[in-house]
Amino acid sequence: MARSNASGATIPGAHVTLAVARSPLGDEYQGRSLSAQLSLPYLGTVRPKDVRNADVLLFLDDQGLCLQITGKGAPGPVRAEFVSGKMGYRREHGGGSGELVARAVGLHKTRARLHVVDATAGLGQDAFVLASLGCRVSLFERNPVIHALLADGLSRAALNDECAPIIERMTLRAESSIDWLSASVGTPDSPHVADIIYLDPMFPQLGKSAMVKKEMQVFRSVVGDDVDAATLLDAALAVARYRVVVKRPRKAPAIPGPEPSVRVEGKSSRYDIYPVRALPPR
Repeated sequence: MARSNASGATIPGAHVTLAVARSPLGDEYQGRSLSAQLSLPYLGTVRPKDVRNADVLLFLDDQGLCLQITGKGAPGPVRAEFVSGKMGYRREHGGGSGELVARAVGLHKTRARLHVVDATAGLGQDAFVLASLGCRVSLFERNPVIHALLADGLSRAALNDECAPIIERMTLRAESSIDWLSASVGTPDSPHVADIIYLDPMFPQLGKSAMVKKEMQVFRSVVGDDVDAATLLDAALAVARYRVVVKRPRKAPAIPGPEPSVRVEGKSSRYDIYPVRALPPR
């Protein structure tokens, strides 16, 4: 396998060094393109467990793009996956109609085809559930590494016959949702930019429980904390037509600012709901 003496680089907010690499079955052109686009070193074909000059790889293999912690004993890859795995199981067993996020958004109360802005898209899982239920979803992901991961997952899913109609209702944007929301205040006659604005900022670290999932381990190291969550909530409340929904750890405090009027709780997380006006009836 090719060797490189290049060291990993950092991106704003990250607490680790990153690089781009691939397996023997990964796409060489895509790897070099990502390296140039993200200003990250390209290590060529490597085994992640052998890499010592980067903490995390944006890694291309036969299944597409993933994030992979380097070194021996590291957890497996994290990727945006909609066709198989957890999201595939959801799609094949009801399509998400029983998901708490669907209830929090209010899909059980209306037949309207809602436009949802997912202002902190991450791996896009909740957005995919909402799109599978008929919502039109605009996804914002400002972190360039996570955006690349999500774009790859959406592109692969668009090639699947069952997923393609869902992906058509999802639009990914590479910019700060705070800036977009703040600049998108409409006219007095039409002040709303979306029916629902959905926020899932990086969970505050609450001891060991917040670090159980490998997704959270990698995300926190690459993205850091969302210290501007309160600003994002204010911007969302100014332009949402019906409600703002915020996902939080079940025991975490609400985002600083106005108190949510309603909470929908699950085993490990909850949804804080900030109503603006009633949803259209069923």
